[in-house]
Amino acid sequence: MQHDWIIDVLSDLRDFAQQNDLSALAAQINDVTIVAHIEIASKTAKELTGGLPLVHTVDRKGVGRFGVG
Repeated sequence: MQHDWIIDVLSDLRDFAQQNDLSALAAQINDVTIVAHIEIASKTAKELTGGLPLVHTVDRKGVGRFGVG
């Protein structure tokens, strides 16, 4: 995938922060990494579905699912 490099960079930054006792920064980078994964997946899904957005739903048990909407 063409966007994998950004995940690698974020991982390196998080590792650096953890190794240098920058725990708040490491936590923020972890959150940003999750956002990056979601946005990359959404972009990929839109490309695969011809532009339809990826929709996230949560059922009554709190289980999240992605679908095309």
